[in-house]
Amino acid sequence: MVSLWWVVPTAVAAFLAGRRPGRAAPTLLPLVAILAAGVVALPLVPAWLPLASRFVTVVVAGTMLPWFAGRFWCQYQQLVRAGWERAEQLQREQRLIVDQARLRERARIAQDMHDVIGHDLSLIALSAGALKLAPGLDERHREAAGDIRARAAAAVERLGEVIGVLREEGDDTLPDPGSAGLAGLTAGAVAAGLAVESRVEGTAEDLPPVVRAAAHRVVREALTNVAKHAPGATATVRVTHTAAETRVVVENGPPSPTAGPPPGPRSGGRGLIGLEERVRLAGGSFEHGPRGGGYAVVARIPHDASSAPPPPAPAAAGGELPREHRRARRRVGRALVGTIMVPLVTGALLSGALIGWETLSAAQSVLDPRDYARLRVGQNRSEVERLLPDRQTNHRPLTPEPTGDGMTCEYYAMTADRFDDRSGDAYRLCFREDTLVSFDALTP
Repeated sequence: MVSLWWVVPTAVAAFLAGRRPGRAAPTLLPLVAILAAGVVALPLVPAWLPLASRFVTVVVAGTMLPWFAGRFWCQYQQLVRAGWERAEQLQREQRLIVDQARLRERARIAQDMHDVIGHDLSLIALSAGALKLAPGLDERHREAAGDIRARAAAAVERLGEVIGVLREEGDDTLPDPGSAGLAGLTAGAVAAGLAVESRVEGTAEDLPPVVRAAAHRVVREALTNVAKHAPGATATVRVTHTAAETRVVVENGPPSPTAGPPPGPRSGGRGLIGLEERVRLAGGSFEHGPRGGGYAVVARIPHDASSAPPPPAPAAAGGELPREHRRARRRVGRALVGTIMVPLVTGALLSGALIGWETLSAAQSVLDPRDYARLRVGQNRSEVERLLPDRQTNHRPLTPEPTGDGMTCEYYAMTADRFDDRSGDAYRLCFREDTLVSFDALTP
């Protein structure tokens, strides 16, 4: 079993056993039992001690190392599959969150459209009713004005029904930007205890309603995030109106140390996703992220958005999430370190234990040169045994052993020091019928 020819088939079998998924105990327990039995048997049977190095080689190189390599390969495959499955799951959840935020934002935009278009249709109906009652109008024109009034009123009702279907239950109604405006937003934030610095450049008299509503929504959501995630921080609102676009920048500094946690990624991120969808549908661009220890939101909204950019394509299924991938790689790295270190440490401990045991055994088999000098041919075994150590050496020189009827030879070491020049040399004592017939010193 300790022949080196067994290393190759044992290594192959151990590697295949380690590759099998499942619990490691059914394989580890017999391996530990065999290892313990070998460690116990070698000291008890001194004749097996020269085979100790081969035993360690077969156990470590032929069994433990291949088995741990198989376990590492199995765990690596499992971790890779689990990591990609987790990444795909998180990606699906993120897509659902983004889609939900976009749908909610589109519903809010539809509500804004209802408010604006419904108001205009109501004015049309009111003007048509006034035209119908105007004096001097012939009957044909009076009927046309009444028909316009009825159609406008019906359009308002149908628009309300459609928007009612789109709105989510419990959704908050957006305030009319025209009633409060950006000045009203900042004033309300200051009244609520938020430090806000506001600066508006350019004129906003001829802004399209879509641009006005989008700018109002960006400022409102950004100030809400500042109050929620950066308490005590100072917020700066800069709105720049040019002939081509409106640029909105809302930036906050670091929060007060005694006010709460520092700013960071907004929990959930749905408000920012909704803002991005609102600005995108208006034909603009939206950016947000940490800046100078705080957070900044930047929106550019063109005044003439003839064609909105297409929605961003969702990431392909199965794409990687770096955080999950790095976590799986760290776990595989730890498994690889265990695969290499456990067999090496086990082999080192076994080798050290066997070397220590061999040293102890060798120390008990050293024949003192002074006692060797007192030996004489013809002495009785009982006289010789008083000069001999407790045990014989396990190392046998290759010198042929004397033969003869009843001839037995015993071997004793000259030194137990492995670094001594006499290491491996031995004294040979031969007896015939309990009488010493020869003794000599053997060197390789």
